[in-house]
Amino acid sequence: MSSNEAVTLRPITAIASDLEIAPEHLEPYGRDKAKVRLEALSAAGRPPGKLILVSAITPTPAGEGKTTVSIGLAQGLRVIGKRSALALRQPSMGPVFGRKGGATGGGASRVEPSNAINLQFTGDFHAITAAHNLLAAAIDNRLHFEDTRLDPRHVLWKRALDMNDRALRHIVLGLGGSGQGVPRESGFDITAASEVMAILCLADSPADLRARLDRILVGYDSEGKPVLAGEIGVTGSLAAILSEALLPNLVQTREGTPAFIHGGPFANIAHGCNSVLATRMALAHADYTVTEAGFAFDLGGEKFFDLKCRSAGLNPSAVVIVATIRALKMHGGAGLDSLTEPDPGAVERGLENLAAHLDSAAHFGKPTVVAINQFASDTHDELEVVHGYCKGRGIPSATANVFGAGGAGAAALAEKVVAEIGGPETPYQPLYALDWPVEQKIETIARVMYGADGVNILPTAAAKFRKARRLGYGSLPVCMAKTQDSLSDNPKLRGRPKGWTLTVRDVEIAAGAGFLVALTGDIVRMPGLPERPAAERIDVDAEGRIVGLK
Repeated sequence: MSSNEAVTLRPITAIASDLEIAPEHLEPYGRDKAKVRLEALSAAGRPPGKLILVSAITPTPAGEGKTTVSIGLAQGLRVIGKRSALALRQPSMGPVFGRKGGATGGGASRVEPSNAINLQFTGDFHAITAAHNLLAAAIDNRLHFEDTRLDPRHVLWKRALDMNDRALRHIVLGLGGSGQGVPRESGFDITAASEVMAILCLADSPADLRARLDRILVGYDSEGKPVLAGEIGVTGSLAAILSEALLPNLVQTREGTPAFIHGGPFANIAHGCNSVLATRMALAHADYTVTEAGFAFDLGGEKFFDLKCRSAGLNPSAVVIVATIRALKMHGGAGLDSLTEPDPGAVERGLENLAAHLDSAAHFGKPTVVAINQFASDTHDELEVVHGYCKGRGIPSATANVFGAGGAGAAALAEKVVAEIGGPETPYQPLYALDWPVEQKIETIARVMYGADGVNILPTAAAKFRKARRLGYGSLPVCMAKTQDSLSDNPKLRGRPKGWTLTVRDVEIAAGAGFLVALTGDIVRMPGLPERPAAERIDVDAEGRIVGLK
């Protein structure tokens, strides 16, 4: 199948049948997508399959095709005769209309219907946004009627929107005189960074979802005591809004491989993994499940293990690190305008970045395979530089032409991953213990994952860490909010930066999700649009077809 060839999708009922999901557990959304009821988990009646995590090296601004490789690998596993499925995140419309465009893979390795998935899909993001904003509205309503012990000056809960909009980062609300609410400062987070998104993705049941919603820390009273969402009285309504959104979505790849697409937290400002329930659904119905974690291993990979796997009791069987020749060139000093020019020297210098991520992955004790996502501009010599390096480290590697050849282009990669999984299962090793001081957890992440010499915790953050301990949140794991463009907290530092210190400037308590968020660098929870956003090239043609959404 060529990358531009039209594909006829199988009915979603047939995809479900391949996984032995009973018709009564399927809620079709048209012909090509469906929700899967949670009863399908207990009805599977088979041991869980093997879980394969796909991560990557530090990407170029264009991204390195990690999702495309994940899809290609799942298709490749089917090519070599394995029963496989995908568990991936749903794209946020913020990046779809911003810098990145669509995020459903590409070429012959794409999940379909891609336009629907990139846009409104089954409405999960809208439900998460609505639930988030209902809580915000209820908080302001309580303040208006003076029916809460919340101090208006210490409300933490903002509003959410699934769009990049820098003008909403900091706002003043409640203006307009009597009857318009209590004036106060607030702001918006992008929906992918909402704690409700994290809660939905980490919840393992409707009861767990409700309990997590109740635990959300919405602010403090005048004495500094915490006020939780359960006190506001609307978490039952939030759970009702989210009841359908909690169910995993089933679609397929261009080659008919089943794909569960559910949840979409970013990895630079959130925990970067699809939902626990979608992952468990795939594991319950396939022998091999391919999942991914956002951006590079320092961000998504670490959070996958230390947040998602720790919370859900998951134990991956292998890690795949995606590298590209163009990203290695960038880390080797080549300019962004020359990444398609042949340059084995730049590739070799850029291997330091790959080395850093391989070293990081090794700390979790899982077999690792390197996948080189092949581009048309790659030369044989450049590819051999990477394969030679991996061979020298004793790490299997494979070139994957997943964009052009789909599953067939990932068959060699699939064979190597399966071979690595063949050994006895051992538990993964968390990077840190939960009973460590928060500062020690952050310093361990910074030194081991990022290569920092140390950590500088600014006074504002230090005070909030002390407060978190005092309130009983000190044993929570840490979700690092850091740039995806560098191993460091400075997006301009390429390769494997040395001699730098990570600066933590602020802290947020995500009590419902069950982690502390440490904010570093200039990272923000509401992105802005670039000068020429992707939204300017998207349109609908005379036949009603969406065009320009890549």
